[in-house]
Amino acid sequence: MNVDANVSSRINLMRIVLISGIVFVHIPFDPANTPFNGNYGFFDWLRVFLSEALFRVGVPCLSAISGYLLFRGGTEGFNYVKTVRTKAQTVFLPFLIWNTAFFIAALAMLSVGIGDGYVVSPWTASVRGLLSQLFAAEEFPTNIPLYFLRDLFVCILLSPLLAWLIRRIPLLTLSTLLLLALIPEMSLHIVIKRSILFSFAFGIYASLYKIDIKALDRFAPLGVALLLAASALLATAIYMTGPSMPDWVELCRNALAIGGAAGFWMLSAPLIKTPLGQRLAKTGSLSFWIFCAHYPLLVLFFMIWGKTGIGFYPLFFCGSLLVLFPVLAVSNSFVRNNAPRLYAVLTGGRTKKSSQPASRRDVPAEFVPQQR
Repeated sequence: MNVDANVSSRINLMRIVLISGIVFVHIPFDPANTPFNGNYGFFDWLRVFLSEALFRVGVPCLSAISGYLLFRGGTEGFNYVKTVRTKAQTVFLPFLIWNTAFFIAALAMLSVGIGDGYVVSPWTASVRGLLSQLFAAEEFPTNIPLYFLRDLFVCILLSPLLAWLIRRIPLLTLSTLLLLALIPEMSLHIVIKRSILFSFAFGIYASLYKIDIKALDRFAPLGVALLLAASALLATAIYMTGPSMPDWVELCRNALAIGGAAGFWMLSAPLIKTPLGQRLAKTGSLSFWIFCAHYPLLVLFFMIWGKTGIGFYPLFFCGSLLVLFPVLAVSNSFVRNNAPRLYAVLTGGRTKKSSQPASRRDVPAEFVPQQR
């Protein structure tokens, strides 16, 4: 199956948009500034809307894209050994490098009395806890968002089995994985986020059965409106019941995180036709850099903020975003231009800007937090 230029550009666009949205999920706060205290009224509701509802769609949507691209050549052209070897370099190795670097930094800070309460301490962790902090064995790693790369690599390891099941019993397979993804407070062990496994499998289904992923483009305005409305309703429910949400709210959040991916994909249809959309689609490896680097920087910003003595949290929330994205863009460009070999390792070989719509071969299958 060929991935045309429009779909390739929209995938690139979705990566940078969704990963930028995931940043909102990980903006840190302390107990005094939880949005559920209601200290800042509408601003607190807006934080919940962005971090707990709308941008929870990011990880499932990126997972579906990965599954879709992995089997774009069908099962006949799928080389498992080659795929695992390649993804070990493009997915798992960057996970190890970025997470280990932040783990060592946290260890160093805590050893001199800096960072207590901002990062999970390796000094007091059990062996199992250390395995999770370093490798996301059972729980979130030190660089929390990178659990996605860990789960994605697990999905890649399971991909032949998933493809086999989807070829033979597609509805049963997807229904079972969807049910497992929706059930509140359930651990599946093999993946940290159950929605990733379902969404990845759904992407495989769409690829193997040649689903027309542009079929809903004409309904884009309605789809985006429904996504925003559903996110607003969910945010209101979470805001009123959180932080300890009842099961029905958790179920709704899990459902929106999965179903909302369709709304974001429909959004990409009109957005890719705009100058802004075209420009974002050409940012290339910047999206991966943002994904891997944003959380350590946010933690650093919050530590600095804590030393200022300023208590007006909205200033930190907005100010950290205004500083974060330029720092990430500049650092990405600097390392890419001045240390290309290092950059290639850190980004899993994503070393080029997407100056043109990507061809089928140019689109990597793997691409394409606060611990909540």
